[in-house]
Amino acid sequence: MSQLVQADTRDAPGMPAAAPRRSWAWLGVLPFFLFALAFLLLPAASIAINSFFDEAGNFTLANIAGLAQPFILNSYISSIRLSFVTALAGGIFGFLVAYAVTIGGLPGFLRAFLLTFSGIASNFAGVPLAFAFISTLGRLGLITVLLRSGLGVDLYRLGFNLYSFWGLTLTYTYFQLPLMILIMAPALDGLKREWREASENLGATNWQYWRYVALPILLPSLLGTTILLFGNAFGAQATAYALTGGQGNLVTILISAQISGDALHNPGLGNALALGMVFVMIVCIGAYTWLQRKTARWLRS
Repeated sequence: MSQLVQADTRDAPGMPAAAPRRSWAWLGVLPFFLFALAFLLLPAASIAINSFFDEAGNFTLANIAGLAQPFILNSYISSIRLSFVTALAGGIFGFLVAYAVTIGGLPGFLRAFLLTFSGIASNFAGVPLAFAFISTLGRLGLITVLLRSGLGVDLYRLGFNLYSFWGLTLTYTYFQLPLMILIMAPALDGLKREWREASENLGATNWQYWRYVALPILLPSLLGTTILLFGNAFGAQATAYALTGGQGNLVTILISAQISGDALHNPGLGNALALGMVFVMIVCIGAYTWLQRKTARWLRS
């Protein structure tokens, strides 16, 4: 009874409303925002500003105009081509592996092994990855020597070259494929069994189920993850630099040459190159976010 009286007293008209309790939950995300500010927003702002100044501190548009030089355009084309090919290869084969370990009927221990390996391999890049491929498929690499001495097959006489475009493609695919597996496995797990049962009850074949039900649902996630792979390869620098000795015709390598090199030293042009990369990455992130939202709406329905 006393509790009812207290409730009526609190709800009585004319009584002052209780002050809302202050929440300190926002402190949990404060380190993230500070990290994003220090290592993402401020560097991006610095790149954008310094792109319009020369070494003497004078305002200029020469850096932006310099992006039209043939060797710079070729570096962008090479980077986009490498990113597109590795994203496509990693996306296709990664999806097939993710399908096999989720709803393809493979034993459970293989799923645990592949997902664990994918988590490690997707972060194995840079100088260690380049050294691993040189030790394996370089001119004196383990597999190269075994094939030449055991089977008489010389990969490099047949046209293979680890330090060429296709060598970089193979190396990049090593960390692109497991990233696709990690992202697509939950999406495939999200396919509801009721959807397949409903399509079978309506007389649909397995092909028709995938053509008209599963693939349309997974398509935004597939495209979004492929875009993410494209951005992941487009921004990679250490692997290509270590593998080619800084001689590769990629934007990331060219930026390091403009900022820290001797012959091509031009920090303003390097910032302009980085600004172009930031623009490409913003487009990729925006497209990925939009497609992921479409996928989330499908899975909630």
